[in-house]
Amino acid sequence: MRTALVTAVAGAVVAFLLGLLTFGVQATTHPRDVPLAVVAPPPIAERVKAADSAEVDIRVVEAVEARTLLADKEVYGVLEISPGQATIRLNPAVNPSGTQVAQQVLTGVAQGAGLQVKVEAQAVSAAERTAPLAASALLWVGGMVAGLLFVVLKGRRQRLLSALTTAVLVVGSVVGLLAWWGVTFSAQALGFLLAVAVSFALLQAGLFKHLGIRAMAILGLLYLMAPAVAGQVPELLNPAYRAVLWSWTPFRFSTEGLRSLMYDGSITTEWWVFGGIALAGLVLLLAGKEAQPDRADGVVDVGVDQADRLPRSEREHTA
Repeated sequence: MRTALVTAVAGAVVAFLLGLLTFGVQATTHPRDVPLAVVAPPPIAERVKAADSAEVDIRVVEAVEARTLLADKEVYGVLEISPGQATIRLNPAVNPSGTQVAQQVLTGVAQGAGLQVKVEAQAVSAAERTAPLAASALLWVGGMVAGLLFVVLKGRRQRLLSALTTAVLVVGSVVGLLAWWGVTFSAQALGFLLAVAVSFALLQAGLFKHLGIRAMAILGLLYLMAPAVAGQVPELLNPAYRAVLWSWTPFRFSTEGLRSLMYDGSITTEWWVFGGIALAGLVLLLAGKEAQPDRADGVVDVGVDQADRLPRSEREHTA
């Protein structure tokens, strides 16, 4: 009776926590202070400012400043209003969720002013929108599976070599898969993918070394909850999820970094993040002893002689 109750409660608790950390992110999304820029003559600018709300943060600026803000990804879209027409400018390097919100809001502003709307944005395929997050998740899964198999097959030596080889091969498989979907990368983007894969593989290998198969409790949970927030923009997330999950998840840095590099952008913070992760993984790999594998029958060998149930060293002494 007790076992039945404990297992049932455990299942309910795990389901609640996973739902809270994964589907809860998407279920609670709502725009808050989404940054947008508008270029407009003074009379229209006043009406545009009146459209500001808790959902959006509209900045009325000059054309040059607006395009700089868009290129630097400080706003999700720009509305340029000229006599008789309105043009919405979007940046493909910006998170698609933010771009979608920007286009909807700015279209409403232009139509409210009685203007025809034209959208200027680089065409982006569904595969290109999917690629940054998909690549990040697949790099994590590839390293995690390789590390798990290394433990299951009772590997002991050359764990570092295994991690580095895994990183190279997984990057090759991911790039090949995305190329099949029609997505290609620059040399810098490929280098970044390799850096992400190496950092993931080293961290996972280090955790598997010290925790054994129990490392899956950490690595699996990170995989389940991190992609749910990495694909969102912070202004759409519930503040609690933004602080607790989005602020630190490595999937966010890999997704945003790769998206920027796909469209000739530049990154800085992301290199430091994955350099730090790789260093932490390397320290774990080089420090301490291997985790002791668990016996399949749950029995720990303490060196007891079956003849008289005494430890071997004591039996030899009494003889």
